[in-house]
Amino acid sequence: MVNFNGICADGFDPLDPYGNITIKWDLLLSTSGTNNLMVSIYNFQQYRHVEPPGWKLNWAWKGKEVIWSMQGAEATEQGNCTEFKGSTLPHCCEKEPFIVDLLPGTNYNAQTQNCCKGGVLSSMKQDPSKYVATFQMAVGGSGTNSRFIMPENFNLGVPGYSCGGAVKVEPSRYTTDGGRRWTQAIATWNVTCMYSQSLASPTPRCCVSLSAFYNQTIVSCPRCSCGCQGQPGTKYGETPPLLKQNQDPTPVVRCSEHMCPIRVHWHLKQSYKQYWRAKMTVTNFNIMKNYSEWNLVVLHPNLQSLTQVFSFNYAPLNRYGYINDTGMFWGLPFYNDILLQEGKNGNLQTEILLRKDPEIFTFREGWGFPRKIQFNGDECVMPPPDEYPSLPNKGLSASATTPFIILFSLFLAFML
Repeated sequence: MVNFNGICADGFDPLDPYGNITIKWDLLLSTSGTNNLMVSIYNFQQYRHVEPPGWKLNWAWKGKEVIWSMQGAEATEQGNCTEFKGSTLPHCCEKEPFIVDLLPGTNYNAQTQNCCKGGVLSSMKQDPSKYVATFQMAVGGSGTNSRFIMPENFNLGVPGYSCGGAVKVEPSRYTTDGGRRWTQAIATWNVTCMYSQSLASPTPRCCVSLSAFYNQTIVSCPRCSCGCQGQPGTKYGETPPLLKQNQDPTPVVRCSEHMCPIRVHWHLKQSYKQYWRAKMTVTNFNIMKNYSEWNLVVLHPNLQSLTQVFSFNYAPLNRYGYINDTGMFWGLPFYNDILLQEGKNGNLQTEILLRKDPEIFTFREGWGFPRKIQFNGDECVMPPPDEYPSLPNKGLSASATTPFIILFSLFLAFML
């Protein structure tokens, strides 16, 4: 659904209420027959990133526009340019061009600032230096009208995202000469794209299992959390041939009760006088895919008293300012920032130490377990609360001491 401001309204995320991907179009120069534009893609999301194969931007021209040249990106198809004569043909004559980022290591004369990351965009929290992509292009028309008209029907080319129409905003300003002079674009438009998990995948992509030091029960992921064995759209078994791995986007997962590509296990490990410790283990059941620059988002009321995190990066997500119950975890660069495919090395783990807040802390009623966990921005299936590992039954403990009380009473009566 798209509202009247051109913004998709069905992808609201309460853990990141202002998160979106904004595509900014700046008209820098308009001369006879040619319009020079700079297009910037901003990932204004706290924790959701664009992973390989990256964005693949698409739109539809309203007239007979063509792209004469590009820097920092390229069109996947040149199209039919037979209408043009001469030694130099346009870069793309497609009515609906598909634009992709250039790869790292591209020649410098083809680069622009913030380009050439293979379409990958980091989140703002995880790596603020890599959440923007930029390219430039010269656009002209095959007719006599040189006035630039914004295209329509935008598509980011990333599963789960839907984009609204272009909205004209205040022209962008640029600094030059060390900040002593400012220039501005002739015109600027914003296109806003929102994420919806239901659009990205018809089934969940991860699940959560639980355990605690005070209970021998291990609560597994709910059965069929992400699909059932043999269900259409769920694949399991042997690794497919290499040539077929990039042709079918359906995750191929190791056979399990939950059939999820990712499982997150939360273990209440230990209780101290003033602190308590939890362990998180992330396991990859996808036998074809490594997850680079992965992240976890955890919602737990005691994160406001988090003291130490071992082997993971951590940043609080104070989405509403006064509430500090949500945090983001991700790997350390060149150490554990890649979750390898299913196998003996396909898991990562960390431990967190939290201070007991006397006003809210308890192990009763499953309070020590997270309220919500997300992996790479997708919410994981939690077990039902009535199945959480519970504290030992006090009634059983009391009944176990009854024989001792009776014997002690008889002994006192005998002595008297």
